[in-house]
Order: sequence, then C-alpha cells, then structure tokens
Amino acid sequence: MTGTIVVVVVAVLFLGMGLYGLAAPAALVRPFGTVLPGPASRAEVRAVYGGFGLAIAAILTLAATLTGDVRVGIVITVAAALAGMAFGRIVSVLLGDRTSFYPNWFYFLVEAVGAAVLALTVA
Repeated sequence: MTGTIVVVVVAVLFLGMGLYGLAAPAALVRPFGTVLPGPASRAEVRAVYGGFGLAIAAILTLAATLTGDVRVGIVITVAAALAGMAFGRIVSVLLGDRTSFYPNWFYFLVEAVGAAVLALTVA
C-alpha cells in the first residue's frame, strides 16, 4: 500500500507540472530565466512539460492500479527519467554552471528524491 501512495503522489506532481505547462508555459520556465518569445517556444514547453507531464501522470496512475512486471517496469522507467533529469543538473555544475538553490537545486532534490522513492517501491 505504501508503494501505491508513493506512485500516486509522484503522479500528482507530474499532473500539476503538466497542467501548469499547458496553461502557462511562460510562467513555468520563468524561474529559470527562460523567455518564450513566440508560438513555437510556447508550443515546445507545452509539449515537453505539459504533454510529457500528463503522460507520465497517466502511466503512473495506471501503475498504481497494477501489480507485477508491468507496474515494476513503469515505476523503474519513471524513476530512471527522474534520475536522468537530476543527473543533467549535476553535469551542468561539473561544467561550471553554478546556480542558486532555487530553482535548479530545488528541482534536483525533487527529481532525486522522486527517483529514489519510486525505485524503493519496487526494490
């Protein structure tokens, strides 16, 4: 049961990101200093943050209802995606891109903790 709660909580976070990305793409990326000057840039954020977020929320919701190998596969895949995001932030630091705690390190923690707790649900 605890594993299902973790999967649902992560799904809700992705759902929030997805809805926010679709509704307000410029506001979503503003904390990173990103400006969306035109329709193509807004469409890109809607696709990557909005569409991807909703798709991950949906597949995690499905995983919350399943048992067995399919659930494990979904959870491991999403954990790997989150770990990859966190890894990208570490690479940026190693390449000299120093940043403040928010937003980059805050999201690093969200991604790393999300990856770890999802992985622990199938360990």
